[in-house]
Amino acid sequence: MADHASFPADGTWFDTLKKSFVDVPVDTSNNNAIPTADFLEAAESLTTLFDLLGSIAFTPVKNDMLGNVKVSPSHPAPLPQTKNPQTDPSQKVRDRLLSSPSDSSTIQSLVRTELAQKKHSATEGLLWLVRYLPPLVPFSPPRINTAHRGLDFTSQALRHSRATPTAELSTSFRTAYTSTLKPHHSFLVKPVFSAAMSATPYKKDFYAKMAGSGDEERAKAELGRWLDALEGQVGVLKGFMEKEGRW
Repeated sequence: MADHASFPADGTWFDTLKKSFVDVPVDTSNNNAIPTADFLEAAESLTTLFDLLGSIAFTPVKNDMLGNVKVSPSHPAPLPQTKNPQTDPSQKVRDRLLSSPSDSSTIQSLVRTELAQKKHSATEGLLWLVRYLPPLVPFSPPRINTAHRGLDFTSQALRHSRATPTAELSTSFRTAYTSTLKPHHSFLVKPVFSAAMSATPYKKDFYAKMAGSGDEERAKAELGRWLDALEGQVGVLKGFMEKEGRW
């Protein structure tokens, strides 16, 4: 839970992250290879942002991203469940990393080697981790384009908030939701996310929470760097998965 009590002295929310996307070393000399362990840690650290938003309405959103919500084609509403290696998407990716470390050091190498072995558990888990969309079924090629909409949703909402000073967070999150996740959510899931959008705090309160006991202008500058890094990695993964992440 990201609250002021957990912030270091004069620290911001970014100081509480186990890993920031800013610190994920993308290897531009190797086709923008993204290290698997670092990316996983940064993606999971991102979910504490929903704690920062300060409403239990965001719990389903956070749980979706962590893989604690299971949705089947026959029952598209979110069903809470405990984390376990069979259903937690990040665990699937971690399992692959641990079982084949030499072949899984980067996201791209993990996907390529797993698919070459006619398997896709970790690749599917990766897609779940970065998108949190409903169907628990193998992804067909036309759906690969939606794989990273979960991270897109978060980054677009915060980018819209920064670019539109007069817009409250609820407007920014609704705008991002409409262009990313909403077209792919069922009529049962949409109200859950709608409730979360309505529960966002006022922008001034959100930035104050993000700043913690530190400087608000510093927090805003850190947010800009964090968003740049997140958007860059999402862009890399989109392009890669569209070309190679199919089974």
